[in-house]
Amino acid sequence: MPDLLVKPAGTSGKVHNITPRSAGWSYVGFGLYRLAPGETAMEETGDSEVILVLVEGKAEISGAGKDFGELGERMDVFERLPPHAVYIPNGAGWTATATTACTLAVCSAPGKGGHDAQVIGPAGISLEERGKGANTRFIHNIAMENRDVADSLLVTEVYTPAGNWSSYPPHRHDEDNYPEMTYLEETYYHRLNPEQGFGFQRVFTEDGSLDETMAVASHDVALVPRGHHPCGAPYGYEMYYLNVMAGPLRKWRFKNHPDHDWIFQRDKG
Repeated sequence: MPDLLVKPAGTSGKVHNITPRSAGWSYVGFGLYRLAPGETAMEETGDSEVILVLVEGKAEISGAGKDFGELGERMDVFERLPPHAVYIPNGAGWTATATTACTLAVCSAPGKGGHDAQVIGPAGISLEERGKGANTRFIHNIAMENRDVADSLLVTEVYTPAGNWSSYPPHRHDEDNYPEMTYLEETYYHRLNPEQGFGFQRVFTEDGSLDETMAVASHDVALVPRGHHPCGAPYGYEMYYLNVMAGPLRKWRFKNHPDHDWIFQRDKG
């Protein structure tokens, strides 16, 4: 099994290039560019659809024969402004030229030709609060199933305040058994504020066949091939992550860990 913690390959250019092959699974890909003003990234989508997320900074973006102009607003991801995002279908190409220092995420999964290239954010994206107490976090649903903007991809951003937990209680979505559960592979692209901080992510199965706990730093990516996957932000450090999910069905159905579901049941009441 591949290492579940993927460190960035440097501080500039394409620092992540996670493919289904490198991750040892079938659906999710994740790339990340860190561009200086004037630098350009371009790719062909092939069989995959792509959602480009301007994590921070501005860029001129075009794709599939359309020019979307300069996009981007938030210059620091922790401003919590809704992100600018663009959908590019399979069988097309895209180009992004940074007009400021820019962090660009490339989220990919199998495309089916069901959607046209289009801007999908920030319009339609708002900051939502979820959880209670030290389980409170804040969500930008970029492309979850309530938005018909993709064939396979599910994409969301989460802000976890310092000292809090998220993706918690522990839950899993690793069985193709709709409507009880859907099989979804998942990546977590992490950032910490202040930058030198760290957080924790555990990935584990109920039978103990997989149990890894990782210290994550800014720009690290954690892979979740199966099992439960909670995150913790230590006191003093706010945590952000960008989630990419995909599987055979574009729906998010999960089950909480049976030992910890009582927390969810108590809080929803």
